[in-house]
Amino acid sequence: MSISRRTLILGAGAIGLVLAGGVWRVTRLPEAAIKPWMADGPPPADMRLAAFRHAILAPNPHNRQPWMIRLVGPDEAEISCDLAKRLPETDPFDRQITIGFGTFLETARIAAAERGVRMEMTPLPLGESQPRLDSRPVARVRFIKDASTARDPLFAAIGQRHTNRLVYDPTRPVAEADLARLVTTPDGFTATEARIAPLRKIAMDSIRIEQETHRTHMESVNLMRIGHAEIDATPDGLALSGPMMESLTLIGQLDRAQLADPSSTAYKTGLTMQAETYGSTPALFWIITPGNTRADQLEAGRRYVRAQLQASLLGLAVHPMSQALQEYPEVAAQYAEIHRQLGAKAGERIQMFARVGYADPVRPAARWPLEKHIIA
Repeated sequence: MSISRRTLILGAGAIGLVLAGGVWRVTRLPEAAIKPWMADGPPPADMRLAAFRHAILAPNPHNRQPWMIRLVGPDEAEISCDLAKRLPETDPFDRQITIGFGTFLETARIAAAERGVRMEMTPLPLGESQPRLDSRPVARVRFIKDASTARDPLFAAIGQRHTNRLVYDPTRPVAEADLARLVTTPDGFTATEARIAPLRKIAMDSIRIEQETHRTHMESVNLMRIGHAEIDATPDGLALSGPMMESLTLIGQLDRAQLADPSSTAYKTGLTMQAETYGSTPALFWIITPGNTRADQLEAGRRYVRAQLQASLLGLAVHPMSQALQEYPEVAAQYAEIHRQLGAKAGERIQMFARVGYADPVRPAARWPLEKHIIA
């Protein structure tokens, strides 16, 4: 999240602090939190860890990074959910969290293929957990050295793929031919304003409802990491970083209490910024599955990360707008309407819905190091 200069004015107090010696603090960026993106040095000898060090860079809801890895024997691993990393208010059935496992597993497969290793996956080996995830593994995977394994060109985009929440350039339309490269049947896309307008309204209404519903808004507020020190200490959740954020924090104008208070400037500014951000939607794509089983959700994650990686190779920015797809009661009308607008048939489920465009580059999101995901 970044606040524009025209939206918030720091004032004389912030300037005075900077002049008094606060420059280093307000300009410092998180360092430890982005080290996993570097993937520097030789890859681990264990081909599983070599793949997983890339997989932990996969997109996932609220950047919770819920992936727990138990190494089994010489070439297998069980992937399960850290149940404390779920989002019970906005994702009451762990659908979005499961999609995040799909992105993780597909990224691991792509990374393994780069080293001539085939990754075989058995989803839900002990059965499907419903209505929420439990301690059973989401997948069991096996890595097999196989010289015939084809490399995936999307590997080159893993380290440059970043969810981009900035305002997108309204002067640069997205070519439909490029959008078509992001999705596969039966998924869809549009770059037509007449089609985008009602969908954008649904998305913005859903975001407003999420923020105005106290319990769902607080789920995000409680996951805010404000400033470089918090982000480095707890490299997950929703990061607020950069000189503007550091300065506002330094002068006491930005904290969780203010983000939670509907009467505060920080809260109102958040709504304004969201309207600006989601209002800049040159194009959209969505992912649809025939049902809503855990296997469907994993497949949606697989397709979504491939779409975002392909977008990165094309120089496109992607930002998911999932609020209308959530399953808590207050957003039920928007949930029904977006399925109707996108032509979902009986039983079908829209799993992902994202805006696409051109934007300035963004910094990598915080990540826990790989060893934090390994179960002894």
